[in-house]
Amino acid sequence: MRRPAESPTVVTLALIVGVFALQQLAGFVGGERALFALSNPLLSRPWTLVTSVYAHAGPSHLLANAAALALAGLLLERRTTNARFHGFFVTVGALSGATQVAMAGLVGSFVPGIPAHVSVLGASGAIFGLFGYLLAANRITETVVGGFELGPRVQLALGGVLAATITLLTANPGVALLAHFTGLLLGFLAGRAHLLRPTDGRPATDPARF
Repeated sequence: MRRPAESPTVVTLALIVGVFALQQLAGFVGGERALFALSNPLLSRPWTLVTSVYAHAGPSHLLANAAALALAGLLLERRTTNARFHGFFVTVGALSGATQVAMAGLVGSFVPGIPAHVSVLGASGAIFGLFGYLLAANRITETVVGGFELGPRVQLALGGVLAATITLLTANPGVALLAHFTGLLLGFLAGRAHLLRPTDGRPATDPARF
């Protein structure tokens, strides 16, 4: 059992709370959202690719994501290293947010009623990535997929269908559905490739691995 200070999940939770505190501080001088949220053009404020992953719109948004992060993170961190966990979290979170913003800008330019300029913040894309990884890299999935010997394209299609289904089932007004879908799909693909498995000589047949 890791001590709290050694847990990447606990460290990530602390970062989220810390960034939220900075948001409140920045709010006193105005422009809080512009400092932390990701929006088009994506590279106009490149730091928001990272800050948007840890920033949140309000206390309820923060608490909901913190609870989900604790559930998924504590399960996954036991089977990876701190560096891999943090790298995966911020990369999937940034890609999920960027996909949401970029697609809104592309589609909104041609489809009436869809805003072309949106801004996103929150850890949900990264957290969906953690759940996607857990869904793909467990013994049950290994047995089913391995038993049918599914090819890479079939596994990609399966991941897309699962990600879309879960995204729609968990949809709520005002959420970034495309970011959730992207996070789940990236997590699923990473899980099938076992990208978070530490290269420490652990046998590939370890029955408890993720």
